[in-house]
This record gives sequence, structure tokens and C-alpha cells, in this order.
Amino acid sequence: MTPRDGSETTGLRAVFDPTARHVIPEVMDQPGLDVALHRQALGALRRVNWLSRTADSLWEPIVELASQHSEADLTLVDVACGGGDVACRLAQRAQTARLRLNVSACDVSPAAIDFARRQPVRDLPKPLEFFQHDVLSTPLPGTWDVVTCTLFLHHLNEAEAVTLLTRMAAAARRLVIINDLRRTRVGFWMAHAAARLLTRSPVVRVDAPLSVAAALTLAEVRQLADRCGWNGYSLRKIWPERFLLSWRKP
Repeated sequence: MTPRDGSETTGLRAVFDPTARHVIPEVMDQPGLDVALHRQALGALRRVNWLSRTADSLWEPIVELASQHSEADLTLVDVACGGGDVACRLAQRAQTARLRLNVSACDVSPAAIDFARRQPVRDLPKPLEFFQHDVLSTPLPGTWDVVTCTLFLHHLNEAEAVTLLTRMAAAARRLVIINDLRRTRVGFWMAHAAARLLTRSPVVRVDAPLSVAAALTLAEVRQLADRCGWNGYSLRKIWPERFLLSWRKP
């Protein structure tokens, strides 16, 4: 699954161009991926998300929204949730903060949904709702106050990215938040190193640098948001070499 000779570093450089996206299908996206390898990769991504404070980056705009609607329960759906760790972390933070937030999550992969449902989650009064859904094929079934998505946008070509943002916006009553990678040299080599230090997953070790090579720059994210008519959005850099895009629905 990975090169076994000294060509690996040269190969990595060949797929990375900071001036243009280089989208190569990732191993995680292959329909025939072995279930055990898939689960191992999802477990590795849980650790990456924890160390990257992925859920924490989404928390501030959610709290700001909640402070303006304290009289009502808020609902949230995490799109393309993978192993479900970000959704669970948000639900746990809401429980600790006594914030009335009902969290759901969906993913196209039945293996990911099964993995998410099997993970033990502490300090929650009831299990989260995880459901299978392909957001690129069908609009989200229903509406939520907040619609989030992390580390999925870089998997998509431009037309698919527009579909994702359009359907997230249609399903959101109040707020859309996206956390994803930025295409930078630092991020590329950080992904390469972290995938080897944090996990033995061969899937993640292949996919991590490919993800950054396929990521968007801030300028490209702005063009995408503008194309979707997201007036008044907020876009900023966050650690580590990521961006946070948030948009309050008029």
C-alpha cells in the first residue's frame, strides 16, 4: 500500500503542488477497503482529531449561537462524520456546559456508521443518532440549527464541493461550520510525519499527505463560498494548518 523503496519521499513531492490542487483518490474512499483496515484508520483519525482539537474549533461559533437562542434546544448534524468522534466530542462539551444541543451525524459509509455506533461515549444521557446518508447524491433529510463538516471538503472536486455547501446551507436553519485542511508545504510535511508518529495504519499513512495535496487554499475557499452566495461568512486559519469557515444563515 506504500512504496517499499527510497522513492517514497520523491513520490510525495510529486503529488504536492502548493499552487494547484492535486486530487488523487484516497484509500479510505475505496468501496472495497477491508473492514479491519477501515476501522484501524478510523481509530487513527480519532487520535488526529483529538490532537488537532477539531471539535474545539467548532465549539466557539456554536456557543455564540446558543447564547442568542438560550430559550430553545438547538439541533446539530455532523455531515460525513467518519468514526463519529467529532460529533461525540461536541455532545460531551454541550453536556458539560449544560448547553441544550441535540447532536446527530451521518456518513455515506456503513462501516463508518457501524464503527461510530460501537464507540463508548461517556457522560451522555442517551446515545447519539448516527445514520447513513450520501450528501452528494441526496439532500439531507430534514433541517438542523447547525450543520457541520470536518475533513471532507478536500476529498471533493469543485462541482461536488458546491453540492456539499449548497446542501449544508439548505439543511441549516441558522449556522454552517466547516473545518478542513489548507494546502501548505508545512501542512503537507506535518501530515506525512504525524501519520507515521501517531498510527500504524497503512491507510492513514498513504492518505494523510494526499489529503493535504488535495486541500484548498484560503483564496480557493473564498471563491467557493462566494460562488455559493454565502454573504457575510467568516474564514480564518486555525491550528494545525487548517481553516474554519462559518456562515450564519440570513
